[in-house]
Amino acid sequence: MKRVVGADVARGLAVLGMFTAHLGDERSVTFASLRWMEVVDGRSAALFAFLAGVSAALLSGGPRPVTGARLGHARVRVLGRAVLLWPLGAVLIALATPVMVILPGYAVMFGLTALLLSVRTRWVLVGAAVVALVGPVVVSLVREATPLTRLPQPVDVLVGDHYPAAVWMAYLLAGLAVGRTDLAGTRAPWRLLAWAVPLATVGYGSGLLAREVLPPDAWRTRALMDVAPHANTTPEVVGNVGVALAVLGVSLLAARHLRGLVVPLAATGALALTAYSGHIVAIAVMGNAVVWQPSNARLGVFILVTAVVATLWRRFVGRGPLEAGLHLASTAFADALVPAGRRRPDPIPGVMGSDADQQPAVEHREPPVGSRTPGAPPVGDDLEGDVVGEGVGEGLAGELRGRDPLGPQP
Repeated sequence: MKRVVGADVARGLAVLGMFTAHLGDERSVTFASLRWMEVVDGRSAALFAFLAGVSAALLSGGPRPVTGARLGHARVRVLGRAVLLWPLGAVLIALATPVMVILPGYAVMFGLTALLLSVRTRWVLVGAAVVALVGPVVVSLVREATPLTRLPQPVDVLVGDHYPAAVWMAYLLAGLAVGRTDLAGTRAPWRLLAWAVPLATVGYGSGLLAREVLPPDAWRTRALMDVAPHANTTPEVVGNVGVALAVLGVSLLAARHLRGLVVPLAATGALALTAYSGHIVAIAVMGNAVVWQPSNARLGVFILVTAVVATLWRRFVGRGPLEAGLHLASTAFADALVPAGRRRPDPIPGVMGSDADQQPAVEHREPPVGSRTPGAPPVGDDLEGDVVGEGVGEGLAGELRGRDPLGPQP
């Protein structure tokens, strides 16, 4: 199947949105008039989690889910990456920046998603709905019972104040279901937008309505209907899923009709883990004042440098450094545990539009790593994708080389 460049564009927007939430100055006239901080705060991280579910679906076959050994291989790869993300998140937390690091919770949710790769899509959607309804109540009860207690990190990741898996799994499950649809189809963006509008309207609308009609003494119900960023309530989750669908739908359209303009965003999305981690390291080096005393000029520099470096890195190097580490480690782990499901890239010269993570196994002798067939990329390079910011693949590479990245349009 063709590379879903639109997913990388959406992921790039999510990463840059988190930059804005952490570094943007909402007191500026421009930001205040557009209420831009309200747009990116909370929703960017939710979009990032939603796209993790999409990536997990693509890794396991997309609209044609893999089975048997291939499914086992995909599951182990996702689990391996989840295991590696936890210590990376711990390192970023140890830098003691004001940023609430999403990676430990992301790792837990990613691992849980790996266990659900074989579940039918309808039940994945049912699971997402159940989590969205029940999770906020569970988290609220835990908060009431432990208002001043610092929870152990494993417990905090599940039901704590920031990115609780008991609520945020709804985003990954929704993304997993969406990733099993034909995102490369011409109707896919419009289907996503058709669902986005009612979900966003019902989610945010119900929360705003509750704020107006519920009496002040109904504080528990008001809290469970809040739609403020990171409220972790059912209305907020439903609304955020609607926004995620809309962003993905628009990104798919942009990747098809505005190919050249989306290259920096797609590159940033392909290096999402590196970009996200890098901006936290930069904050630690520059000092926490860059968060507490924000500057939109400084934010602009962060965004510009990230987009330029990501684009050049994708053009001349390929997979990002953290993405490459996760890919190599998780693939080696999966190859060792499930050798029968090992992916075998197609060695035929000129086959440039496929993604080995999304292709069925091809029975042939695999050429040595590093060998190059004339006209084809090196084995293990751009034809493979990463779950955490899966590679842009030939779509972006083609754009950077001056040819149509998406191929003939239907």
